[in-house]
Formats: sequence, C-alpha cells, structure tokens
Amino acid sequence: LAPASAEEASVTAEPLPLWAYGMLADSYAMGLVGDEIYTQHNQVVTQEQVTAMAEVVSDKLALLGVEQRTADTEGLVLDTTRGGVVNAFYQAAADYAFPGVEEGPEAFMVSVGALCGDGTGLHLDRPCTLLEAATMANSLILALYDGQNAGSLGLLWKATGNGNTLYLLGSIHTDRNNVYPFHKQLRDIILNSEQVSFELDFNDVQQVMEFAAMQVYSDGTTLADHISPELYQAVVKTLGQMGMEEELVSQYKAWALATSLQSLATTDETTSSNAMAIDLYVNAKAVNAGIDIGAVETYAFQGGIFDSLSPEYQEVYLASSLLMVLDVDTMDEATKKAITDVLGEEALTADTQAALEEEMAQIGIWMDQWKARDTQGFAQAYPKDEVINSDDELNSKLFTDRDPGMIAYADAYLKQDGAHTGLLVVGAGHMIGSGGIVQGLKDLGYTVEVAAKP
Repeated sequence: LAPASAEEASVTAEPLPLWAYGMLADSYAMGLVGDEIYTQHNQVVTQEQVTAMAEVVSDKLALLGVEQRTADTEGLVLDTTRGGVVNAFYQAAADYAFPGVEEGPEAFMVSVGALCGDGTGLHLDRPCTLLEAATMANSLILALYDGQNAGSLGLLWKATGNGNTLYLLGSIHTDRNNVYPFHKQLRDIILNSEQVSFELDFNDVQQVMEFAAMQVYSDGTTLADHISPELYQAVVKTLGQMGMEEELVSQYKAWALATSLQSLATTDETTSSNAMAIDLYVNAKAVNAGIDIGAVETYAFQGGIFDSLSPEYQEVYLASSLLMVLDVDTMDEATKKAITDVLGEEALTADTQAALEEEMAQIGIWMDQWKARDTQGFAQAYPKDEVINSDDELNSKLFTDRDPGMIAYADAYLKQDGAHTGLLVVGAGHMIGSGGIVQGLKDLGYTVEVAAKP
C-alpha cells in the first residue's frame, strides 16, 4: 500500500506536488507507475517508461470493445518530449473510433483532458517528466472509460436511515480479471465520502507492526520446529525460487506463509506489476484525498483468529497453500512426498487438481460478478452457508466471529446525529447471507438496496 499513500511517500529532494496525489492510486493500481514515482517524478521520463505506459494504455483501451479503425499515425515522432509522449499515447487510442480521435494527437488529448497547458501554451517541445507522462496516461484511460460508461462497478449496496447514508462495498481481496480502472460512479462515491472504513486500518503503523510481530515466532522456535522436516524443505525451496532466503522463511509461522501463498495463487496475468488488492486501492484513494479512515477490527483481533489455529491445522493449511502455487507435473519427488504425507495421496490426483483449477476459476467468476455489480449472482455463487457450516477450523471463524461486529459498526454509523455519508469496505462474503451485513441492517430497520447502476 505504501507507494500509493500520501503518508507513506518516500522523501525526495522535491516532494510530489499536492495535485499529483489525486492520480496516484489509479496510476499505481493500473501499473502505470511504481515506487519510482516518488524519487523520479521530476526527472525526464525514459523511452522505456513511455513504452511501458503506452502498453498499459493499449491493453486497457482494448477491453472497451470500441469499434476499431484504421489509424493514421504515420510520421508521428515518438520521443521523450511532451509532444512525443502525447503521440505515443495517442497511437494507443487511435486504433479505435473514440469521439474526436480523428482530429489528431494534440486536439484529441486536449479534448479528453489528458493534455493541459499552463496558460502560455502546451510546451510540446519541452522534455516530459515522469509525473507528466503518468498523468497523461492515467487521465486518458479514465476519460475514455468514463466516456464509454465503463469500469468496475463493485458489489455495492446503499444503506440509509436517520438521515445518514452508508455505502457498503463488498471487496474481494485480490487484483485480477482486469479489475482496474473503477467506474467513475464508484470512484466518486469514494471521494465524496466523509469517512471510508475497512476491516482494518491499513495506515496504523503501530498496529501493522504488531501484526507483523504476530506472524513470526517469538518463543525461540522456528518454522522447522512446527512442521514436518519434509514440508519445511519443500516450503524453503519454493519460496527460495521466489527470492526469499531460508533465514527469513524460517522465522514465519505456518499460517502467515500459507496466507501469503494463497494471495499469490489468486492473481492472474492481468494483475498489475503492483498487485494492488481492491481494499488497498480504495484506502489509497481515500487517504490521498484526505478522507477520514475508520476500521471495524484491529490487527490483533484478526491476527488472533489465525494465531489460534491448532498446529495440526496450520500444517495442513500450509501444505494446501503450497499445492495451490505448484504444478504437480513439474513437482520433484521430495515435494510430492512432503505434501502427500500431510494431505494424503489424494492431494496429487487428477480429481484434486481439477478441483483446485475449478476453485481458481470460481474466483475469476466472482471477480467478473464484482465488476458487473451482479450481487445476486455473487450471492448464489459464493458458498457462504457451506463455509459457515463446514468442519474447517478457520473458515467458520472468519464469518461467525466477525459478521456481528461489522453489523454493529454499520449500525453505529447510521445512528449518528445529522446527515453523513460514508463507505464501508469489507470482504464481500460478509455482506451476503442471513447473518451478513445487508440482511443484518435490514433486520434493524434500515433501508438497504443494491446501488443503482449508472
């Protein structure tokens, strides 16, 4: 999260201008920029950076389904001047019949708000900074998505009562299925909220440090003391191939490594280079706009759910998560033995592999439902009742121990004196079902409806 949050910005000789924070979350989430924006923003953009941004623009515009056209871009100079960068981004748009695109690079980019001057001209011959290039690319994508009434809508409900409004956004804690950019309606709801609340306060440094401490062993033991030697070696080898040294791996508890591996497994080829989960994007956008941040739970509470898992469960959890990121066909014999010793021989069967593939495909379906605001489809597709009623040590706790507190938090917001508008962002599974937030607020007498699509 840090790279997209104003409070966490790296110190530079020349700080980012205040206006730039408004575009950071979107440009970061879409992969237009990374951490370098804080240290290189006022430097001349490199040709490599321009090319990478133009590829992102091209990929995002291709998803809009706009009629293609024969682009007349012959002779356009592509370099690192402002004009050259304009030409590069215009080329990505000129393949499609966007209104005004036939007018040429400068006129088109100005018309959509992606190119602005300073009152004395557009200064197209001047070297283009990284920040200027990122702003152009970001503005172009958002403007063209907005013009097509496109973008992710989110699983969004609107709760009202006592003169207050609380939008309820069910998150899926990952970055996949081309979830960015968000639709303008959803971006505006974030920016027009007086307070945006999450499961956790991602910006509370002390709590984050406490949670980090919960994830590592503090009793003198290491991971090797809590799982089988074979599984330990398999985990060390797998994470070592991802650049994580054994000395670091050994410090982490099994559940902490398992959750990280599962997060990695849920990404896909559309995940940006920054892998920014939905909740973290919303948080960054709100923080950078100076909006008050709230939290339903503490890191200590949420971490305690995982920390209380039995040693046996944690070992199974880790082995199962390892299986999600490995390919059985290329797995070495030692790793196969380590996994089957914990999960049983059936873990490597074709049926189990098919079930894992189906699970990953299901996450993709949920993401598409999220993007389309198909709340009914998601409620039917997400097996919340099965999760709650399962014998799984972790899954039931994730809902039965938490949904009531989330309902109480939303109720308290809606009971405030005066007229307030806020946004609550928690896992989508907490929104649905007979014990979820939506039904819970209805039972308390509030009006809760799916937010109207634009």
